[in-house]
Order: sequence, then C-alpha cells, then structure tokens
Amino acid sequence: MDLGLRGKRALVCASSRGLGRGCAEALADAGVTLVMNARGEQALDAAASEIRAAHDVEVVTVAADITTDEGRARVLEAAGAVDILVTNAGGPPPGMWTDWSRDDFIKALDANMLTPIALMQALLPGMMARGWGRVVNITSQAVKAPIGVLGLSNAARTGLTGFVAGTARQVAGTGVTINNLLPGIHATDRADALDGGVAKARGISLDAARAERAATIPAGRYGTAAEFGAACAFLCSQHAGFIVGQNILLDGGGINTTL
Repeated sequence: MDLGLRGKRALVCASSRGLGRGCAEALADAGVTLVMNARGEQALDAAASEIRAAHDVEVVTVAADITTDEGRARVLEAAGAVDILVTNAGGPPPGMWTDWSRDDFIKALDANMLTPIALMQALLPGMMARGWGRVVNITSQAVKAPIGVLGLSNAARTGLTGFVAGTARQVAGTGVTINNLLPGIHATDRADALDGGVAKARGISLDAARAERAATIPAGRYGTAAEFGAACAFLCSQHAGFIVGQNILLDGGGINTTL
C-alpha cells in the first residue's frame, strides 16, 4: 500500500531504539525525511546510519533530552516545518502509591504529558497553516486499564489522553489529525526492565518472568517494534485522515474490553 508520505518530514522522539525506532523505520520506508531525537548520542547516530543505509532517506539527529526546555528548543529548531510528529518518552519507574512524592508526579507529568503537549503547541500551527499534518502520541495500554505499579504513568498518560480528546477535534477541520497509540508489552528495553523487576522480586529467571507475562496475552507473545511502527505509519498516511482523536490498542488482546 502506498501511504502517500514520500517527501514528508517527520520528527520522531525517543527513536534510537524500541517503539520510537520502529516508527522511524516504518516512516523512512515510506519515503519520509526524518528528524530523530534521543538522549544518547551514540545509539542515536548508529540508528540513523542504519536507517539511511536501509531506506535512502535524509535523517537529521538531535541528541537532547526532549523533556527539558533547552532540549526541546534544540529539537524544534532542527525540526523546522515538519508534517508529522511522533511523541514518545520513557515511562516513569514502577512503584506503589506510598512511594511517590509531589516531585515524582511532576517528573512524570513533564515527561509523559507536558512535553507532548508542548511539542503539539509548537508544531500544530504550522501543520494547520499548510492544511495537512499528523500527530501520533505513543502512550500506554494503562490509559484503558490502569496498572497498579505504574501509577505515575497511569496519571500522566491519562492527562495527555484528555488533552488530545479535545484538541484533535478542534484541529481536524484543517487537515490535521491527532491520535494515540497504546502499546501493551513489546519486546523492548522497557519490557526487559519490567520483567527484570519481577524476576528479582520473585527470585525467578528473566526468561521465566517473560514466559509468565506472555502467557497472559491472548496472542501468546510480545509485540515487535516493527509491527508497532507499521501501525504508526498507517495513522500518518493519506488513508487515515478520517481517524481523529482515537486511542488504538496494540496489546495482542491483553486488555479485555468491549470498547
């Protein structure tokens, strides 16, 4: 399927690995020029080199912490007039409600709610003026079914979801869509960290922890960054202009809900 994206320009956050990398790969495969951001310069440059070689597209890299004012300013300056924005940031650490202070919540809000909002506020006006744009926010299955030990993430990402619900409908008439992708467990560093925590707490091997979690997913496995990226690229495509303000689960059926 021709996604109709050749020649478009995209900013993909936290794209040196994991789900962000999957999105960057899929967009590059569709002929999109990339602005890739991550904190680690070495991993970011390596990912960009591999994508350039595989897809023959222009890739600009900006190693910066997108959750800070200074880092965000650097990324936005390099990005310029982008047609596509994919927001992404690592989730806050797990824990229990008794563990968290106000500062912990502020950090989670900065990373997983306020940073995507700031990026949208900066880039939506240009998309609207040009009459076309796509925003995809990588959030979490936790906005559909909260995960107790991920209370910081539950709170911050649900706040972002509420912002998108209203904003998406305000800008849709200009040819700009905003949607959220809600990943379940995918084979990424984040899954390794969560499974590692379970393994340590229960005194079992990492492989055993993974197998137990996979058994709770109807698909019987973890998702892949490549299939997540393909879903992101479709939401960015010319075929998805009538999908507005939606929260799309990619969880292998893990969340048992009718709607």
